[in-house]
Amino acid sequence: MIWDFLFQLPTRIEFGNGKVKELAQRVLELGGKKALLVTDQGIVKSGILDIVTGVLEAGGIAYTVYDQVKPNPRDVDCMNAYQLAKDAEVDVLIGLGGGSSMDTAKAVGTLLTHGGEIKDWYGLNVLEKPITPLICIPTTAGTGSEITFFSVITDTNTKLKMNILDAKVAPKIALLDPELTVTLPAHVTASTGMDALTHAIEAYTCNISEPITDALALYAIDLIVENLPLAVADGGNLEARRNMLAGSLIAGIAFGNSDVGGVHCMAEALGGLYDTPHGVANSMLLPYVFEYNIPADPRKHAVVAEKLGAKRNGRTDEEVAQEGVQLLKDLAQAVRIPKMKELGNVNPEDFRYLAEAATKNVSAPSNPRPATMEDYLKLFHTAFEG
Repeated sequence: MIWDFLFQLPTRIEFGNGKVKELAQRVLELGGKKALLVTDQGIVKSGILDIVTGVLEAGGIAYTVYDQVKPNPRDVDCMNAYQLAKDAEVDVLIGLGGGSSMDTAKAVGTLLTHGGEIKDWYGLNVLEKPITPLICIPTTAGTGSEITFFSVITDTNTKLKMNILDAKVAPKIALLDPELTVTLPAHVTASTGMDALTHAIEAYTCNISEPITDALALYAIDLIVENLPLAVADGGNLEARRNMLAGSLIAGIAFGNSDVGGVHCMAEALGGLYDTPHGVANSMLLPYVFEYNIPADPRKHAVVAEKLGAKRNGRTDEEVAQEGVQLLKDLAQAVRIPKMKELGNVNPEDFRYLAEAATKNVSAPSNPRPATMEDYLKLFHTAFEG
């Protein structure tokens, strides 16, 4: 095999219990005098926001809070947060929470340095300069957004998820503190954990993977498969929480330098139309896209299946990989992810629209097996029937 690849990691990573206590010092290191904290109401109610603002106040850092981030962040909310940041004359951003908060903060940073509307900056490498310095503090173990160089935003007019894809949107610093994740509810732990697993599997199996991302993805799968059920069963299990946060981070580095594939193409279409939580959408679709992709690379899919618990026992790669399909379904059931039919708002009459949106996704070419609109349509129906 001849490799030709680029690997980069613009973000400084600091990982460990109590790392949030260093936030004020990191703001000062970035030259910040006034911060905008971008977060959501769940973080407010959990008390995590108070912990973070207490650190800022103790360090003499002025701040303003935008706490109206919603799942699947919307363009209109990004514009509202940007206006608040602009009026407050902030010079540093802090994304606190899940991927939605961190992606919103990236969008705000883009607007602060570029102006215009968020839709002006969708696409690959269109930014003209780095965004406002950004520190990300994840409170879920799922998205990896604290180290990725893209921001996924829902366009409220088209109901499609759009992307700012540029290394200039990467956070300067990621502070990962496992202690901030222990209050995460079980259902969010489950959905974000399955999101991280999807990142790792697609980073490994997509057609633009490379040796560094392969190594990272496989280790991330190990961490997530072993620790997700433990973290869901006992949120206070700090070791499981730590390992899940590390697994999510490592999976984020992997797919950030490789790509995702058909699962995300479909999940982002589903989330854009129905506002389905991203991790739930990924989890519901993962087994079916995994099965569809097996013929493109039976060996890699067999490796993933073995990581999930399949035994070789003299079987072919295809046979081992096929067991992985059921193991993915079993894991989703074990952590109580709902099936698509159980969501109640998914209408099969929309599947042709969703399939068309999936084919237009920026990651569609990276799926290991080419998929047409008809292929995605069949996959939506298969996943719906469960």
